[in-house]
Amino acid sequence: MVEQLWSLMPEFWQGFRVTLLLLVVSGITALVIGTLIAAMRVSPVPVLSWFAAFWTEIARNTPLTLVFFFTAFVLPMLGLRVPYLLLAFVALSYYTSPFVAEALRSGINGVPVGQAEAARSIGLGFGTTVTLVVLPQAFRMTVPPLINVFIALTKNTSVAGGFFVVELFATTRQLANDNGNIVIPILLVAAALYLVITVPLGFVAGMLEKRWVMSR
Repeated sequence: MVEQLWSLMPEFWQGFRVTLLLLVVSGITALVIGTLIAAMRVSPVPVLSWFAAFWTEIARNTPLTLVFFFTAFVLPMLGLRVPYLLLAFVALSYYTSPFVAEALRSGINGVPVGQAEAARSIGLGFGTTVTLVVLPQAFRMTVPPLINVFIALTKNTSVAGGFFVVELFATTRQLANDNGNIVIPILLVAAALYLVITVPLGFVAGMLEKRWVMSR
């Protein structure tokens, strides 16, 4: 059994690499989009604030499976012919961005009002104040919850396995179907590979949170 399981490791590794790729690319994209949405939520321009609120409410209240269904089936029907992996990036980034935005907005609200007022008193505009004064402090306060968002994103990548993307979950499912005599060891290996990502992220979140509390 051990030899049989070991022979499957290259396939596990390939699926694990795709899962990591989904996490990194979608996480960075969601971070960029979420930062913009968070800045728009606190913008004094009503149209921007309303758009950001609309984006957040729609995106975070739409089931991820439905988002994947739209990107994997509806977009190709509309003429968008791109690899399914790219569509998975779009789905995961869109779904994760409002959670990033809300985490950052809570951090922005936690920045003392005096910081923004001091920036405006020396002539800085809203955009410069948010970029150079507010967001750096907000990021510092929200690193632990942001890491929790990325932990959730790691687990959400498994949904891509049901939409033509061969990541860790899809690989595990196929290997379990092909090797019925070692299903439990296959599932244990898959769980361990997910833990390789999520457990270190959890430790980092805890360390940063303790460091932030001590620094305050």
